[in-house]
Amino acid sequence: MEQNKMHLINKIFNNETIRTVWDSEKEKYYISVVDIVGVISESKDGRKYWNKLKQRLIDEGNETVTNCHQLKLKAQDGKYRMTDVVDIEGMFRIIESVPSKKAEPIKQWLARLGKERIDEVFNPSITVQRAIDMYRAKGYPEDWIIKRIKGIQDRKKLTDVWNENGVNTEREYAILTNDIYKEWSGMTAKEYKEYKSLRKEALRDNMTDLEIALADIGELTTREIAKKHRPVGLEENRKVAKEGGQVANNTRKDIEKRLGEAIVTKENALSYKYIDSKTQIEEK
Repeated sequence: MEQNKMHLINKIFNNETIRTVWDSEKEKYYISVVDIVGVISESKDGRKYWNKLKQRLIDEGNETVTNCHQLKLKAQDGKYRMTDVVDIEGMFRIIESVPSKKAEPIKQWLARLGKERIDEVFNPSITVQRAIDMYRAKGYPEDWIIKRIKGIQDRKKLTDVWNENGVNTEREYAILTNDIYKEWSGMTAKEYKEYKSLRKEALRDNMTDLEIALADIGELTTREIAKKHRPVGLEENRKVAKEGGQVANNTRKDIEKRLGEAIVTKENALSYKYIDSKTQIEEK
């Protein structure tokens, strides 16, 4: 696991020092509770404030404390000490529990997000427009955004076919997706993300045009074979997923032969780099 700064957290807390840890196995961020509380509570001793708040949350039956882990995090004196951490959802639950002027802007932001999600239930086009606006803000060109939105729709069509064939959990979808990717790229989706130095970022958002094309070929071929032959259950669908990946792999080899270079690259769209250092997680 790597201890470092997370850019979103830094923005939320106005670049205050918030120790953040990335768990590459669970693909989750963990954030120091003491640091969060210290920033928003206006208390001189964030650790004492958190101990009192933690006891109150326990008495209330709040699951946030139950979901806390402990990590050895580097303190200001350079030594590593066991520190309570939570994931991003737990972080916001704690913020909601702190009565402070500094916490109020974040609470208002969360309230706006809640309203926006409710609005999207009544008008789903808002979700699509929000995605387009976000991609524009990140600097993606219009033609790329159009293809990306269509790619999301195509992916949904594939999972719909899997669902009809008796595959209906996110875990099973991930297994089938990994089979496709492994066949044409030589890597699972997770390994591919690590190869590109990604974490929570979407893999497809960081692919080149040719990489996206091969991913599309693999998934579209898998979908059409699955529609025609109707394999039942995970294992039968895995065979089809590998067939789809093999078609994409054959295409990849043909293109690479003509280009004289590899298609799978370490390129990504990040405007920053992660700085990693190892630490250890211990469960309570």
